[in-house]
Amino acid sequence: MLPGGISLAVIAIVALLIFGPKKLPELGKAAGSTLREFKDATKGLADDDDDVKPAKKNENQQ
Repeated sequence: MLPGGISLAVIAIVALLIFGPKKLPELGKAAGSTLREFKDATKGLADDDDDVKPAKKNENQQ
């Protein structure tokens, strides 16, 4: 296996060869927006879970 820095450079060079220099910023922007949406969606799920857990604790105490 290649060390982390070298493997990252190899991946970047292969991506540059496949997609070309004009497409890479668009792909990066799309990947960033996808990750942001995923993070927001999972944050909403985690918030929903926090709301449900105290309600279950209250039911068990009564």
